[in-house]
Amino acid sequence: MKNNFFTFLLIILVISCETKPSASHSDNENKNDSLATIPNVPKETENTEYNFMKGNWVGDFIADKTTGEGEYVHKNKLNLIIQHISTENKVTGFSIVAGNVRPFEGDIFSTDSTLYVVLNEPGDSKYDGIFNFNIKNTKDLIYGTWTAFNKNLPAYGRKYELSKRTFTYNPKLMLPSENQVEEDMDAYGYVDWYNAKEKKDKVEGEVYTNTYYRTATEAVYNINASTKLLKEKELKNLKKLDLEIIRNTIFARHGYTFKKKAVRQFFDWVNWYIPVTDDVSSKLTPIEKKNIALLQRFEKYATDNYDTFGR
Repeated sequence: MKNNFFTFLLIILVISCETKPSASHSDNENKNDSLATIPNVPKETENTEYNFMKGNWVGDFIADKTTGEGEYVHKNKLNLIIQHISTENKVTGFSIVAGNVRPFEGDIFSTDSTLYVVLNEPGDSKYDGIFNFNIKNTKDLIYGTWTAFNKNLPAYGRKYELSKRTFTYNPKLMLPSENQVEEDMDAYGYVDWYNAKEKKDKVEGEVYTNTYYRTATEAVYNINASTKLLKEKELKNLKKLDLEIIRNTIFARHGYTFKKKAVRQFFDWVNWYIPVTDDVSSKLTPIEKKNIALLQRFEKYATDNYDTFGR
């Protein structure tokens, strides 16, 4: 048993040291590899013993090692999608996080009580790296680390604990209201922390610089743009942020992985949201398409109120 375990550690060390050459890759605002890049593998080569591993593994992707330079998001939502496990214990699939869809391949190593998995992303993206994780006997939870090939990233190491999830499109899904929030929801509600404005305020002769943020109203968890055609009178008095969130909730229901941090902040913490694709254009219903066009028309002319918070 000891010899097997030390052999496994040696294999992990060798794989981890094979750092692939980093290539420049634009930030998550750009289009990434589509899911169609993952090859189909013949079923006869599958290792059915590990079928329980196939599917979506979803959870928080938390910054663990940072350079302390530049802006990074402390926590995103990660989906590791395992598609195929061969009879030689080779794993293929892709990771989805922060608008990036990246293929991976790797290996399964086993001891008496634990499965160890090492997955390598290709290395031709600035944000590629190596996933190392364990699967305990319960087979419903994986936890581990991710290390970037590029150690100059602001967050070059992350940790995660993922649970097995099934994605199903449900047009009735809604964002939780402020009295239904999960523990990760900011106490201030739906606030856009990424598009702030600074304003100088004068109080009793003293000038202070305060930061103001866009805030949404209760409309974002009351109006559903996937189940019925919206009317202009429903939208004409809404804030621009309300309209943006209502529109993006359509995409969230379809499992779209958002590239912009300013959008992800409203969905990554929501329990039902599972990022599964970077293109949902063929999935949108006729109702959703019409509502998206209407919402975008109102967004052009809508304004926002800004509030300040002791943050």
